[in-house]
Amino acid sequence: MSSEQNKAIVRRAFEEPWKGNLAVVDELVASDYIGHDPANPEPLRGPEGVKEFISTYRAAFPDAQITVEQQLAEGDLVATRWSGRGTHEGELMGIEPTDKQVTVTGLTISRLEGGKIVEEFLNWDTFGMMQQLDAVPALAHA
Repeated sequence: MSSEQNKAIVRRAFEEPWKGNLAVVDELVASDYIGHDPANPEPLRGPEGVKEFISTYRAAFPDAQITVEQQLAEGDLVATRWSGRGTHEGELMGIEPTDKQVTVTGLTISRLEGGKIVEEFLNWDTFGMMQQLDAVPALAHA
């Protein structure tokens, strides 16, 4: 597939599930998918792992929106810079709802085979989200 086709696949996989279309995960994520996220103790595995991850965050942030800010592609790799926004209205990681608006940013590198995402390396501002939820203190500035 071309770089543009791969970018379109990744964009759909980023945006559509967060709008409630979890079925697209089965369409675009390979059965042997593995997702590496330092915020999770174990990698995400397969479409079910991806859907569980999204469902957990959508339960905590029902109005969550993911916006693809920029994408670069080369061969079977797509790098996506994204932002996420939502209101904390449900429990997340033991944190009771705060009704606070949260904005996070992240970068994901996706590897595709045969039109499906087979592996991703994700890095996002988990600590910043926790600060916005008052779950951890803000860092002092020098």
